[in-house]
Amino acid sequence: MKASYIAVCTLLVLLLAKTEVTMAVTCNPTQLSPCVGAITSSNPPSSLCCSKIKEQKPCLCQYLKNPNLKKFVDSPNARKVANTCGTPFPKC
Repeated sequence: MKASYIAVCTLLVLLLAKTEVTMAVTCNPTQLSPCVGAITSSNPPSSLCCSKIKEQKPCLCQYLKNPNLKKFVDSPNARKVANTCGTPFPKC
């Protein structure tokens, strides 16, 4: 479990090649790192995770278009975590 957490965090850091602004939100996939534990396991999301998902919601469609991020963001657990946080995925 720890190895997958480290791998996902490393992947997110490496994928942050540029920062884009959408609706006054800085799109930064590493901001979702507090959600890794909840997405990769059955643990409930933390309040920090939920606040980051809400903050990054305008960026989710952009993340889904990135093949490297899509595997992480579009997983069933990621959608479950977002729904648990009261932030359903947008229709892209």
